Amino acid sequence: MDFLNVILDGLAEWAILFIELVGVLMIIAAVILGLIALFRRDPLARLKLDRGLATGLAFLMGGEILRTILVRDLQGILVVGALVLLRGALALLIHWEIRSEEQEERREK
Repeated sequence: MDFLNVILDGLAEWAILFIELVGVLMIIAAVILGLIALFRRDPLARLKLDRGLATGLAFLMGGEILRTILVRDLQGILVVGALVLLRGALALLIHWEIRSEEQEERREK
């Protein structure tokens, strides 16, 4: 049984690293594409940036949720829980920004 736990913990650690790497790369790509759109004076630059940030943040939050299976003590659970709540709040703010940008775009058309 210990062997299975070691394998599952190792697999979970690699999955967390991969998921968080994807999230970081998505945020970096969103910022670069947002800057390019900004320099081209694209009216949808903020909307594109917000969507990319939201997607990257979702991956980072997924990594944190997966991390909860590795945590064995209460303090670790509290830290992971606080990170999930913080990232969840950020995601809500970004989605609120996306909705307001989309409504503004509809009004302008």
